[in-house]
Amino acid sequence: MKISMALLAVLGCSVALANPPGVATAPAKAAASTPAAAPLSKGEIKAMQEFKMLDFNGDGKLSRSEVVLFPRLAAAFDEADTDHDNFVSYAEVQVFAAKYRAERERKRAAQAEVASGNPAAKP
Repeated sequence: MKISMALLAVLGCSVALANPPGVATAPAKAAASTPAAAPLSKGEIKAMQEFKMLDFNGDGKLSRSEVVLFPRLAAAFDEADTDHDNFVSYAEVQVFAAKYRAERERKRAAQAEVASGNPAAKP
């Protein structure tokens, strides 16, 4: 299902946003004195849009009821909900995505070692 794969990107892609949903921005004067934040990547923009799409009530966090129609997201909910408040904030999604990406890269590296003929390496 195309939409469920796109929504999985919310939890599976790397996102590093300067101003996540629900977080107030600094006053304009303070912002003017600090260097500009790096522009968002296409993946970060897409992840933010998908997060907002799932956030049906617009409260800046995902509840179990908002992800219930997506079994893989629902299954990852407890792991992503690091503060155990029964909501997944955008910051928690960022942490989960980094962990997910690191694990995926570790598995790929192990598989590459096995493929290269290193018998000591295991995926």
